[in-house]
Amino acid sequence: MAELKIGQTAPRFSLKDKDGKTHQLNAAKADYTVLYFYPKDDTPGCTLEAKEFSSAMKDFKARNVTVVGVSGGNEKTKASFCKKHKLAVALVSDTDFKVAKSYGAFGKKSFMGRTFQGIFRKTFLLDKNGKIARIFGSVKPEGHADEVLKAIDELRKGVTKKVVAQASPALKRKTATKRPVARNTTAKKVAPKRAAPAKRAAKRAAAKPAKRVAARKT
Repeated sequence: MAELKIGQTAPRFSLKDKDGKTHQLNAAKADYTVLYFYPKDDTPGCTLEAKEFSSAMKDFKARNVTVVGVSGGNEKTKASFCKKHKLAVALVSDTDFKVAKSYGAFGKKSFMGRTFQGIFRKTFLLDKNGKIARIFGSVKPEGHADEVLKAIDELRKGVTKKVVAQASPALKRKTATKRPVARNTTAKKVAPKRAAPAKRAAKRAAAKPAKRVAARKT
């Protein structure tokens, strides 16, 4: 099967947890779904990883994120594993490894010189549309839950920036239509004050005798 890539639609699944409750990807209402594959119940690395996801469940829920762990086994092994370590994360049984195979999380492994088929430690981060947003290959159990939380925060910031960028042209068009009213800053010309009628008459009367005297002298 071809390797899954970011942006592709994630394979659908329907698996049961320790209580017989069915978990389906197409029924998820979360903003993101963390689907993490782990080799086997109640082994050292898998226990550490499950405990860290359980401790961080409040942080995932605050971000509206669903976390589901997938491995082989059955309801009985899942119930025993969760009870022993007081796990809060949902763990489901992929008894025939069909789901793990569809995600490319199953194949040939080697340990202490022994080769066998099994589940790889691999995590997929899926968005609310069922698209693959991030892929974590060759996962290290310690610190992985925090690693996934950081990736979710980065994706959320990216979505916010995208929404703002899409809204910007509309905001520009809206603000462009609102032209500011021009203010007339030109100073008003003040007309010179005209003299009162009485003063004008007095000036004319004073000017007439002077003109007559000047005429006699000539």
